[in-house]
Amino acid sequence: MIDLLNSHCQHYGKDTLPLDKAASESLLNRVAGWNISDDEKSISKCFKFKNYYQTIAFVNANAYISHEQDHHPDLEVGYNRCIVTFSTHSVGGLSQNDFICAAKFNALLPIEDPAS
Repeated sequence: MIDLLNSHCQHYGKDTLPLDKAASESLLNRVAGWNISDDEKSISKCFKFKNYYQTIAFVNANAYISHEQDHHPDLEVGYNRCIVTFSTHSVGGLSQNDFICAAKFNALLPIEDPAS
């Protein structure tokens, strides 16, 4: 089983097929809080913060990770939230890269307590 957090994104050519539903769901179980889109071509998560400063600090950290991994998400940024969406455009859907970056983004924040 791949260690998502310590892996590096790979280049996928147009001849690479996207992950199938079973593989996507298996990887999804390893990245807390992320959801697969209805068309199964992307994953997304809404990160919430106390203020704009924390939101932008998170966005800047994501920019660094995305650049380092050469895998870039779509971001929707508001005052106290950031919705992150990953898809691997070169394969027309999901790849392992999406889940690697999801794990790295999750690691930026403390583990969420569902009781709070």
